[in-house]
Amino acid sequence: MPVTLSVAIITLNEEANLARTLSSVAFADEVIIVDSGSSDRTLEIAHSFPHVKVFSESWKGFAAQKNSAIEKCTGTWVLSLDADEELTPELQNEIRLLLPGNPSADAYMLRRRNLFLGRWIKRGGYYPDPKLRLFRNHSANFAPATRFTDRPVHETIAFDGRLETLNHDLIHHAYPTIEGYIEHMDRYSTLGAEILVAKGTTSRSWPAFFFNMRVVPQLTFIWNFFFRLGFLDGREGLLLHAYHSTYTSWKYAKAWNAARKR
Repeated sequence: MPVTLSVAIITLNEEANLARTLSSVAFADEVIIVDSGSSDRTLEIAHSFPHVKVFSESWKGFAAQKNSAIEKCTGTWVLSLDADEELTPELQNEIRLLLPGNPSADAYMLRRRNLFLGRWIKRGGYYPDPKLRLFRNHSANFAPATRFTDRPVHETIAFDGRLETLNHDLIHHAYPTIEGYIEHMDRYSTLGAEILVAKGTTSRSWPAFFFNMRVVPQLTFIWNFFFRLGFLDGREGLLLHAYHSTYTSWKYAKAWNAARKR
């Protein structure tokens, strides 16, 4: 049976990113895109690339949407990507050489290089940021219902098999503008608060509320910016770690407010 590669991507108004992502996986045998109602040029861009199949589905949540894309893949291997990610030429070549050689692993972690305001953030816990993205399709370890864990945000693949890490980088064009980052953190802090509420971690007592709102964000900033050398990433590093600590306080505040309303 020939070795083939499918790429799974979910989209919503990704005209600024999609062409770059699709160009980096032009060597793949098929690309599956599940779009949830784009109103920009996302679909036009998708249809301009060969081997791309586009499906339109209503939004079901990150995990369910990504699982839907994976389930439509017919390749022997699946590469799951976000629309704002791209493979470096070195990673493209590594995957092209790896898959036909009967790899011993069932899945591979990719080293992710996160960009903030166009700068590669190398420290403070942001690199290499390994993500499980490349895996065998239709394996017993990848039942369709459990490929991505069912949670509101920061979904991950549940995997129990032989796992290795590739040598080259996946580039994440995460936050090209400050405005986009703040909007993103507002949305993700809401989703993160849902996880805290589900776990019962809602800072109901005054000491817990104070600790999570004041102490935890400051400790997070100190740990990542100073002890993990985030300050070496310049002004971009300072802004990223400062805003991330704010995101932490937003998350706990929203969880407390949701529990209070209940």
